[in-house]
Amino acid sequence: MAEDDIHIRIGLTDTLESEGYQVIEAHDGNEALDAFDRKTPDLVLLDVMMPGKSGYDVCRAIRTKDARVPVIMLTAKGEEIDKVVGLKLGADDYITKPFGIHELLARIDAVLRRAQRVQSPAAEDKAKAPFAFADFMVDPKRFKIAGTDKNVDVSKREIELLKLFAAHPDEVLDRDTILNRIWGVDYGGTTRTLDQHISMLRKKIEKKPATPAIITTVHGVGYRFESNK
Repeated sequence: MAEDDIHIRIGLTDTLESEGYQVIEAHDGNEALDAFDRKTPDLVLLDVMMPGKSGYDVCRAIRTKDARVPVIMLTAKGEEIDKVVGLKLGADDYITKPFGIHELLARIDAVLRRAQRVQSPAAEDKAKAPFAFADFMVDPKRFKIAGTDKNVDVSKREIELLKLFAAHPDEVLDRDTILNRIWGVDYGGTTRTLDQHISMLRKKIEKKPATPAIITTVHGVGYRFESNK
């Protein structure tokens, strides 16, 4: 996320991290391009007016390296011509300041979903590749979990939950964050649905589901994957 206004940058970072996203900050265009080359992010938020390289320059450079990564432009300008320039350079969306946090989160979710639908075959294969979770190997293609004394079937939603926990080892993920990432920001149900899925998942991976050691409950907040168990 590239934004030269430190107050906006800190506010956006705090909000996005509270939603479960990992944020890489940049205060100008040159730093943004350097971070992009080092970290290969899943999505880029670009302020248009920045010191050094502008958001337009950064977007143009990113598109020469990666045609698929979603790019959202953030700007105080509202003229149609500026939006046209950004979109012609390859931006996926354009938000004019001031904007509401809920609108931004909805836009991020939308462009990420669109990007997932147009994944290359190689990216799809990577998304379905087996991955380790605690002492288990999870096979998304076969919907299986294999361990030393277990070999059980899992649902698509359970695999998504395991992927999310695996990406955030030893972090506390609150219930709203998990629901937004797995069920979507438009989900209108209750956290009871999540609790039921966690309960079912524990029966498949915990030695003692009643006293879980792998996916633990942080009361009043959410859940944590204890990676050292």
